[in-house]
Amino acid sequence: MVLSERARQVLEAVVNVYIETGEPVGSRVIWKRYHLPMSPATIRNVMSDLEELGFFYQPHTSAGRVPTEKGWRFYINTMLEKRPLSDACRLKIKQSLQEATYNLEKVFTESSRLLSSYSHQAGIVVAPKFSRIILKHIEFVKLSKNAILAVIVGATGIVYHKIISAPFSISQRHLGRFANYLNSFYTGLTLGEVRQRLVEEMKKDKEKFDAIWNRIFQLSQRVLQPEKEKIYIEGTANILRYPEFTDVEVMKALLIAFEEKSIITKLLERTMYDEKLQVFVGSDLASDKLKECGMVASPYRSGKTVIGTVAVIGPMRMNYSIVIPLVEYMAQALSEVLVQTQ
Repeated sequence: MVLSERARQVLEAVVNVYIETGEPVGSRVIWKRYHLPMSPATIRNVMSDLEELGFFYQPHTSAGRVPTEKGWRFYINTMLEKRPLSDACRLKIKQSLQEATYNLEKVFTESSRLLSSYSHQAGIVVAPKFSRIILKHIEFVKLSKNAILAVIVGATGIVYHKIISAPFSISQRHLGRFANYLNSFYTGLTLGEVRQRLVEEMKKDKEKFDAIWNRIFQLSQRVLQPEKEKIYIEGTANILRYPEFTDVEVMKALLIAFEEKSIITKLLERTMYDEKLQVFVGSDLASDKLKECGMVASPYRSGKTVIGTVAVIGPMRMNYSIVIPLVEYMAQALSEVLVQTQ
């Protein structure tokens, strides 16, 4: 839809004031604050026209206007001017992530904390699925009679540790032989592919494997068992300070969405598949629990492969001109940190 210059000026002014105050915006406030080249009466008429077009709504007759989802989308898609992150902010993010390098848990926790800290909203990071990790090297260490530590080095160079309990005893020598076998024939595959190929090997030629190797193959299925996707969320309390969420039922619905995480994870999977930054507003989030929210999400990569997502979620009226550049840079910085560890 094409809007006149006057309509665009009024729409932008109303959005900016509403981001700041969270209160319905009246024509006189716009006239006084922005000194637009039109009278308060003309501003009021333009606001009325924009309401008819579906860009604003009026909570009640005597109130000012509030942007609708349509208004937010038009503003974000055609009018938004992003504010570049300061050099100090970029440096702090990069340094914080580099300090956490080689500790994957800390990298993702720190990323979500930084997103929350700089956006004043909730910061989210979806970690790579275990099954998508590309095998570079694997070792097995016998910790006790039945406890075995699997040390998996991914293609990015980051080390993953997994302790499993075996229902039988296996010597360190046999564990070493099996690790050598995997490193010789299965590197470069995802852990999900490794698991599947081992199953196929067993089915194809069962007689080839003696009792010990059968046990080790069973063990490998435990090591490579897909794990529940990890999602890191920091700063939930930041959202709850907004008046939009003071209603008990709205607050409860939002907290359930954060607690369950599956709702947010499904949304962020869309970003991974599209492989680009996306902005979700209201009903875009496809959940009644998040209908008052907006979300900015971007995939991050290992090399050229998308492996996870970073996002900021907040009220629909969050400051997208600040949040979008922040999410873009966090995705870039996280990708760079993962590449540097190769």
